[in-house]
Amino acid sequence: MILTKSWLNEWIDLSDKGLKELTQALNSIGLEVDKAYHMKAPDRVVVGLVREKTKHENSEKLNITQVDVGGEILQIVCKAANVEAGQFVAVALEGARMPSGMEIQKTKLRGEDSCGMICSSAELGFAKNNEGILILDESMGELELGRALNGYELFDDAFIEVELTPNRGDCLSIYGVARDLSVVFEQNLKDKFPFKEGENVLGIGRILKLQVAKELNSLFVYRAVELKEKISTKLSSALRLAQIGLLSCDALENLLHYATHSTGVLFNAYDFDRLRKNDETATLNLTKGAHGETKILCQDKILSVSGLYQDGFARANESSKIIIIEAHYTEPSIIAASKKFHEKQDEKTFHRSFRGSEPGLTLGMDFLLGQISGSQEAVVYSSTQQVLEYKNNALIPINVKTINNTIGQAICRDEILKILKKLGFELIISNDNLINVKAPLHRSDIKNIADICEEVVRIVGIDNIDSKNLEFTEKNRLSKGYQDYKNLLTLRQRAADHGYFESLHYVLDHEKELEIFGFERVNLKLINPITAELNTLRTTLLNHLLNAASLNAKNSQKIIKLFESGMVFNAKAEELHRIAFVHSGLKEEPKISNKAKPEMVNFYDFLLDIKNIVGNFELQKSNHAFLSPYEQASVHQNGRKIGFVGRVHLGLERARDLAKSYVCELDLSALQKERKSARAYSKFPSVSRDLSILVPKNFDYETIKNRIRAFHFDILENFRLVDLYSDESLGDCYSLTINFIFKDAHKTLEEAQVNETLASIVSALEEYGLKLR
Repeated sequence: MILTKSWLNEWIDLSDKGLKELTQALNSIGLEVDKAYHMKAPDRVVVGLVREKTKHENSEKLNITQVDVGGEILQIVCKAANVEAGQFVAVALEGARMPSGMEIQKTKLRGEDSCGMICSSAELGFAKNNEGILILDESMGELELGRALNGYELFDDAFIEVELTPNRGDCLSIYGVARDLSVVFEQNLKDKFPFKEGENVLGIGRILKLQVAKELNSLFVYRAVELKEKISTKLSSALRLAQIGLLSCDALENLLHYATHSTGVLFNAYDFDRLRKNDETATLNLTKGAHGETKILCQDKILSVSGLYQDGFARANESSKIIIIEAHYTEPSIIAASKKFHEKQDEKTFHRSFRGSEPGLTLGMDFLLGQISGSQEAVVYSSTQQVLEYKNNALIPINVKTINNTIGQAICRDEILKILKKLGFELIISNDNLINVKAPLHRSDIKNIADICEEVVRIVGIDNIDSKNLEFTEKNRLSKGYQDYKNLLTLRQRAADHGYFESLHYVLDHEKELEIFGFERVNLKLINPITAELNTLRTTLLNHLLNAASLNAKNSQKIIKLFESGMVFNAKAEELHRIAFVHSGLKEEPKISNKAKPEMVNFYDFLLDIKNIVGNFELQKSNHAFLSPYEQASVHQNGRKIGFVGRVHLGLERARDLAKSYVCELDLSALQKERKSARAYSKFPSVSRDLSILVPKNFDYETIKNRIRAFHFDILENFRLVDLYSDESLGDCYSLTINFIFKDAHKTLEEAQVNETLASIVSALEEYGLKLR
């Protein structure tokens, strides 16, 4: 978006604002300035009047002019084809230094004195507005001979190019930018009086009628103008249009472009003589297209599609006699939805309408008519034809506290309301906290409270918002169910890492087979079981696993390692989450280390697998009929029973055609995830001692373990059972060897300390009648 300070100054008083202050203000409200620089005519360039023009005797292209510069008349030889007597021109006097670096000097051209130069706009450092010299008119101000050209605002200006985000179509005009600046500078826009219609002129109803469909998504205002003579483009308009790249050879087109860039309103112009058929009136049909767009038709021909394009048929130009001018607005969302269905498109029109053109059509039309009516060459018909029924933007409920929390800084309620009101928002205040806001029609991008917050921040200024460290707080959404799932996933992965294959089965099982395991039957009976073998809810995972192991054994599998996790049911048919393991057959594959004769799986190897999968646990005596009475135990963790482990009873192994097999079933709800804790590692060496104790064969090792733990020795780091020996010489006793590890965190242990601790342990065990071997 290109604008100049003098152009802005027509809408808001910026006479006391410098270019730096202006660019800072634009940047602070989100209108990023891409370019900004001063445009000033060189010194010693003045207003002159061509008094006389004669042809140079020695050149076909040169003219000799007599130019009045307000105190003297200079003879200047000029090559421009458009120079004529009676023109006000820009004259560079002797000594003037031009933007190109050339210094003007008195010289002779083909034998004639030339005391200056009549300049073009390009030679003065401005955009090129024609193919010859710059012809001045009073659109730049009152013309005074000899007055410095840079004494006029138009030639002592500032060029500003603003980079707009796609949602800010409301600032694609001088008026739109001035509207935002009026808020930040706390100034009112300059009064723009409505167009005053002339007396004794025909009304537009004499020549134009509208047929309008219901529920259009567009707004329209129509006026009619009769051109008595060919119109021209004023200097100020031509120079500004040249700067934005929209200057054309057609004066009417220039007028429409200038009005659009000034106000943001989109215009179409139709030649009335092409619209009317046989009578003196023209009828326009405004219809709603299939995708919500509005089509303007006449004599069954499409003249234009609002916001997209105008067809060449009936397009007016500066030679037209009577012109129907159409100001139009269509909702941007409709433009976006219908664009792809129309091959014809005017890119300049679409660029504005897609982002949101100015819906204040009356403002734009009055501005355009004001430009036209200043000339004696045109007569404006009275009255208007218009379609202004349109839905308003929805109400947005806002809360001052929410706005401040979003912005991160407290802004008083009155300041927020003042900003929104200045920006054109309609405020409906119901109470001190809740306020309903209706965005102005030109801000179709405002949809929610976040957009409102952005508007407040724009005007307050992002640099005026205190910077704070980012605080990101998120509610913990990790539920117990998720943690249980992750824990189970870890167990399954560990089981797979140790060579166990996951098995999946129905929650239904064979009632008779389940009786062998001795668990309580489920009281809930299945009325219509799937099959006779699946006639009850399962009470354990082991029956399915052992059947799966049996099938694998019958298929010549020598190493069978399976696991399953899932639901089992108690007597009340309540769900219990379990995980079970089975290892049947060989301990490992045949290999060189075992001389191709691997051993069968044993209790200790199976326990090591379980430990590596679920973590540390303890074993206590158990009594399950389906397990071997010699190799079974209940599994405990942190003093709580979580399951059982053991070898399958020999009778059950034979019944299922299984080799030596071990099983384990654990309660997942009771199984605790092992917490890893770090502690300082002693740099002093540890001391290891073994005690071999004679223990009666019916004596429980748990008693020994609990008695030793009860001492809570600081230097006793760990102890474990390392050997169990029996022979005839020991009679009814076992030789139980326990290994003790001693370590001090602060010093090297002395022999006396270790012996004293061992003596205390031996003395305590002697209370149970136990002796050293």
